[in-house]
Amino acid sequence: MRHRGRRATSNQACPRLASEPARSAAKKRRQGASTGGRCEEGHNRLFNDYFSDNPVYTDDQFRKKFRLRRRVFLRIVEALEIHSEYFQTTSGLSTLQKCTAAIRMLAHGVAVDIVDEYAPIGESTTIECVQKFVSAVVDVFGDEYLRKPNGDDVRRLMDLGERRGFLGMMGSIDFMHWEWKNCPDKWKSLYLRGDQGKPIITLEMVASEDLWIWHAFFGCPRSNDNLDVFGTTPALGEVYEGRAPQFDYAVNGRVYRMGYYLTDGIYPEYPTFVKAVAHPQQPKEKLFTERHE
Repeated sequence: MRHRGRRATSNQACPRLASEPARSAAKKRRQGASTGGRCEEGHNRLFNDYFSDNPVYTDDQFRKKFRLRRRVFLRIVEALEIHSEYFQTTSGLSTLQKCTAAIRMLAHGVAVDIVDEYAPIGESTTIECVQKFVSAVVDVFGDEYLRKPNGDDVRRLMDLGERRGFLGMMGSIDFMHWEWKNCPDKWKSLYLRGDQGKPIITLEMVASEDLWIWHAFFGCPRSNDNLDVFGTTPALGEVYEGRAPQFDYAVNGRVYRMGYYLTDGIYPEYPTFVKAVAHPQQPKEKLFTERHE
């Protein structure tokens, strides 16, 4: 059964999180004082640094270290504890420690031993924690945040586009490039971009005006530029196979049955990709390009 996590505020979640080590004290004593004590010390330090009523680190510092807001992190922690037995504290590490270890690994790509600051665990346990975390997040939140646009979503996107003067617009599609600072040496040749001289991962994304991400696709190995990524993206397959969201709308007396995305000149000349005018001359062209950008 899938569980949709409800939003947790720090006032709701923190008292329960603070008491986690006490709930498993007896089990820890059977494990041995050394391991149990280190886990409890790490949990208390983590809680006092980030989640107490007067934390050491501010909200801005939390977001920098965790790459998401505190309330979002607490919502994830609460949802995963309810959903997954792995994140229900019975011994050893607390739910907070497990989620922190996974998030720090995913957010920064840090070496496994750096996570030991708050969670005294080995490499294999940390990797297992990340895998369990990712799987649980998809199970809990996937139906809502990884879904394709449904009928209500399409109507809302149409309304957003029409208010901006783009009837039929589903959102914007573009690429961004991320330097893979910690790319393993044996993989560097697969992600190296000659013009930048360093490993790069290319991300294609579709987002609407409300910043909801409807599509995200990371380029495969050797897909290091925009055209390579575009050639392998699932979004292109949906356009080719007619599986993109369809609906009727009329522009200048002509009826269209498929929405479009605003994009730049790198994309091919498909009706579903609408680009700005490269060198606008006429007033209409200038207005269109201004609104497009």
